[in-house]
Amino acid sequence: CCNFIIINSHIIFRKIKMILTALIPHITVVFPIFTSTHHEKEKHFLTADGKEESFPSRMDPPSLELSVVVPSYNEELRLPVMMDEAMEYLEKRQKKNPSFTYEVIVVDDGSKDKTTEVAMKYTKNYGAQKVRVLTLVKNRGKGGAVRMGTLSSRGRLILMADADGATKFADIEKVEEGLESISEKPDNMAISCGSRAHLEKESVAQRSLFRTFLMFGFHFLVWFFCVRGIKDTQCGFKLFTREAALKTFSSLHVERWAFDVELLFIAQCFDIPVVEVAVNWTEIEGSKLVPFWSWLQMGRDLVFIRLRYLTGAWRLDGVHLNI
Repeated sequence: CCNFIIINSHIIFRKIKMILTALIPHITVVFPIFTSTHHEKEKHFLTADGKEESFPSRMDPPSLELSVVVPSYNEELRLPVMMDEAMEYLEKRQKKNPSFTYEVIVVDDGSKDKTTEVAMKYTKNYGAQKVRVLTLVKNRGKGGAVRMGTLSSRGRLILMADADGATKFADIEKVEEGLESISEKPDNMAISCGSRAHLEKESVAQRSLFRTFLMFGFHFLVWFFCVRGIKDTQCGFKLFTREAALKTFSSLHVERWAFDVELLFIAQCFDIPVVEVAVNWTEIEGSKLVPFWSWLQMGRDLVFIRLRYLTGAWRLDGVHLNI
């Protein structure tokens, strides 16, 4: 039955591709390509004493062991809990191993509250070499915020971590082990994804039938349109080698909730190895995800991702997409 569905889905997509290829100009207009460019005010960060310094370039060689990118939108209340836990862990690790160097980049995604001011307190406490704050002029969405932070990072490894602290920060060791378990890394590219898939049975028992339906519907759309082999694409705890991060984020278009899916789709297109690792996760109050509308938006974006690559509106350099 599954083979029948897969075979027929390929036939359907081939027919759709023939029809839509002639409509590429119209699709490109209706579904515009999102691009992230630095506003002049976003090219600098503030030091503890209020001076401006330029952010590093993505083309610079890594000068630190780890960069942690924390996308934050209206997180003045939840950010301190996450940052306290992260900084305590990172400082202890550095004391045990002085050669371990790190930075935390808090990306304020156009917040309307005091997220930047809260984050700047950590710059003053730990120094601008360890904590930098990138304040975006306008809200881009989580994907846009992570992308901007990643392309301004200095680490050999780059960790994406949510501001709500839902994943225990010490679980970075688990995703590091996952990264190390990948024996073959083409051009040193690899990705280790934190996963909540092992908690799915428990979450289903606690959720309403409607939310469970939305969750499984989204999982099906992810599998059908974009990514296979990854059970949890949406966990906000992912570790990249610098090479993999720059390769994938440089090609990223989607800036909102479904950006993780396009990111992993790009990784699979470039044959970047991806491993999934179980991590501890706790649901934190104050989520920006609105159950129905956010899932609807993500489902729409999944269809659009497939169509844009299918029609050639979006392309990946050096990759022939047989989709």
